[in-house]
Amino acid sequence: MPWFLALFIQLSFSYLATVAFAVIINVPRKALNLAGWAGMMGWLAYWLLMEAGVGRMLANLTGAFVIGVCGIFFARYKKMPVIIFNIPGFVPLVPGAVAYQAVRAIVMGQLDSALQYVSRVVMIAGAIAVGFMLAQLLSELLYKQAVLKPKK
Repeated sequence: MPWFLALFIQLSFSYLATVAFAVIINVPRKALNLAGWAGMMGWLAYWLLMEAGVGRMLANLTGAFVIGVCGIFFARYKKMPVIIFNIPGFVPLVPGAVAYQAVRAIVMGQLDSALQYVSRVVMIAGAIAVGFMLAQLLSELLYKQAVLKPKK
């Protein structure tokens, strides 16, 4: 498959998944498009890093960071809470398949592989949380720098 077609498919489905989840959780209509863009940009960062051979944890951290930065920017643009853009935005990054494999391994009695899957889910969730935290930290640092800057 050509790279541009793969890129188009990845971007389209990440946008649609984000907007669909945003509709399910009752995100205001005027924020749906930008919530979709936040999820799409985060997934783009994740997908490109995974294609480049970077590890799954760094890709998830970077994707969450991009979603966090987009969410902060979109929230200020639309004058809405950041959570409206962040919660739907991180849906494409959620390790659902790995969590399913962990539960399946537990049910099948394969506790060693279940423990590996559970630890992978916990590490991915931690990377997503750290990515959001770094985006918030960057936002606060830039805001304080702009506010505390002496006027000439």
